[in-house]
Amino acid sequence: MQQAPRNQKISEAKLNKLLEQNTLLKQQLDVPRIPISEASASLIEFCNQNVDPLIPSVWGHALNEEDAFSTAKPNRRCIIM
Repeated sequence: MQQAPRNQKISEAKLNKLLEQNTLLKQQLDVPRIPISEASASLIEFCNQNVDPLIPSVWGHALNEEDAFSTAKPNRRCIIM
């Protein structure tokens, strides 16, 4: 006789877990999305407009004053007194 209530509690727990998962999945469906073509177009536009000095094969060698990663900065000094 004790098996029936125990099985019912287990079934109710499983049902509650499934309902919770279903709610989470419905929330994920409501998240706003953009098409991949739109996202990739803006990424391509950004890459075409911004020069990357670490890729000289594409953009050519950058001048020292244009290169943010250059080690030679003749006009910039740090003086500690």
